[in-house]
Amino acid sequence: MTLMRKTRDLGAFDDAVMVFGGPYGNLQATLALWKQAEELGVPPDRIICTGDVAAYCAEPQEVVAAIRDWGVQVLMGNCEESLAEDAADCGCGFAAGSQCAVLSEDWYSYCRQALSAESRAWMGTLPRRIQFRLGPWRAAVIHGGAERLNRFIFASTPLATKQDEMAHCNADLVIAGHCGIPFTQAINGVVWHNPGVIGMPANDGAPDVWWALLRVDRGGRLRIRHQRLSYDYRLAQERMRRSGLDNGYASALASGLWPSMDVLPPAERAQQGAPLSFPAELMYQARDACDSADCTNQIV
Repeated sequence: MTLMRKTRDLGAFDDAVMVFGGPYGNLQATLALWKQAEELGVPPDRIICTGDVAAYCAEPQEVVAAIRDWGVQVLMGNCEESLAEDAADCGCGFAAGSQCAVLSEDWYSYCRQALSAESRAWMGTLPRRIQFRLGPWRAAVIHGGAERLNRFIFASTPLATKQDEMAHCNADLVIAGHCGIPFTQAINGVVWHNPGVIGMPANDGAPDVWWALLRVDRGGRLRIRHQRLSYDYRLAQERMRRSGLDNGYASALASGLWPSMDVLPPAERAQQGAPLSFPAELMYQARDACDSADCTNQIV
């Protein structure tokens, strides 16, 4: 769909980085994460959103305003691209006629009307790729795929596909979004990390949403913590229904179950309703500190 033409280099970080995806117009989740960041002492310049600020939920304009006021780094997702161009659809990559595509007509039309022209213009200025260094780790942040904004990459996506994407990133750490379900994998010396999204549950049967905290220890090892976020999902749901978005996504905020699984591979479909869990902390050795690329493995 779109080649990555615009990259923002954030330079080097020497402390924890917060990453999250898909606020999706969910103001209550966005404000809850903002509060969490302040409690942890993570400043906005070390917080990165992987895109799709506006989508399923009721307050896209309010979320854009909150995100800009917060001052975090934001990557362009397919929703930002489509809304900035006033495209006819969300550009999510849904198959024509699929339930996801049908549902998107409702929420995408709502976003087009709810967002100001100035907010859509801001979306058009966002970078299509973000890069930074965290200790010895060279990180590239992408939305879907490295060369295609709306490519779905899941945990079960074949390793060869991920390796092909990694080859375009020139990084030791690839941080991606778009698919909506968090996971982390080490593949031939490169870590692929998806922090999940905060605007919609992860289809795991719980209303909580997901984000992640990344840091490097004195040994140069990358430490990743997948984190649940509890927030006032009932208020987010009420705002959706009051705004005429009384649909499967409104129900999903409470049930934690997506209204459609069209985009999911068989493995992720089979996991619907199964609670997600991760080790308290994943740890990876940097390639620079190893004798071979194979050393980038989970070691705790």
